[in-house]
Amino acid sequence: MRRIFLMLFGAVIAGALSAQVLTEGEPALVYYSPKTIVVVDFAYTVEKAEQGAYAEYAEAMLGIEDAVKENQTVCTLTGATVSTNTVADRTRPHKVSAENGIPLLLNINEKGLLVGYNAPETVAKQKHKPSSVPSKETKPKSRPVPYPEDVLKANGEEAQAYEVAKQIFHIRETRMYLLSGEVENAPADGKAMELVLNELNKQEEALTELFTGKRSKVTKHKRIYYDHIDIHRKEGAALKGYVYPLFFSEGNGFTNAENIEADTIQVEVSPSFTPFYTDDSNNAKGKKKKIELSEIVYNLPGQCLVEIRYKGRRLAEKEIPLAQTGMDVPLPKDMFTGSELPKIIFSEKTGNIVSISK
Repeated sequence: MRRIFLMLFGAVIAGALSAQVLTEGEPALVYYSPKTIVVVDFAYTVEKAEQGAYAEYAEAMLGIEDAVKENQTVCTLTGATVSTNTVADRTRPHKVSAENGIPLLLNINEKGLLVGYNAPETVAKQKHKPSSVPSKETKPKSRPVPYPEDVLKANGEEAQAYEVAKQIFHIRETRMYLLSGEVENAPADGKAMELVLNELNKQEEALTELFTGKRSKVTKHKRIYYDHIDIHRKEGAALKGYVYPLFFSEGNGFTNAENIEADTIQVEVSPSFTPFYTDDSNNAKGKKKKIELSEIVYNLPGQCLVEIRYKGRRLAEKEIPLAQTGMDVPLPKDMFTGSELPKIIFSEKTGNIVSISK
């Protein structure tokens, strides 16, 4: 293994390939270098307070001091995670001709990416589970309010509130009698008693919310895909970080730049190229060793730093491999022409070599 890698990095790096031109009708296997999509998953909470119909009578009639007095929504950004997806880079195709003398034992997955040579099990090995998608918010079903007849007949809002309060006290009284055993037609067994008490609790809760209002808090996710990172491929050139602004407000969550109450989320993506290696493997006479190159290439990925900031604090920072800033490097042809062919596994995410064995 060590001998093979020394050969690759000692004499082959200088022969890095550019994207090949495909000719229609040409008999060849075609695969693509991988392309990395940066995925940012934002988590945020949405807290809602909804005023009840009889909020102004909550303290006077039920002694409730913390009833919701007005409708309000507060969104809070809580965190962000950075991950990657991999697709085929259609601007970097590679063809392996049937006439080049190399056995066509390439393992190409359904995305068009080279995942192995002479190692068919790699296709099954590199089947990744789909990235988890945040579950959709499920709202609890609203329970119909059990209005008593007296409420419907009451004239005016205050009178209706009074009748609802009377019904709440009646439910509480009934529950107390059931628990103390002072009811003649009490439920026959414990299970029946439990059902009756649960129903009374639900009725009381629904009626009480007419005074207290409702409060809820849910966690939501927003996933952003960055698949068009601006990159100018220049060997040895440093790349500037690209800032992709998003906007978030406490009242609306994710919004746009026109919302004057919104704060900016800065997503900075700073890609870098793989250093360009040169061939320094001279022989004793000072001449470079010549190696015939094959049409099978692997990718040396670049790197990418993703930083996310919001209101002066860092939500996330992660360095990830970025395949499209890498360099395609051909393998030597004599690796594939001997009596014993190598088994090579390539990374689906980066296109780099994972392992070589005989």
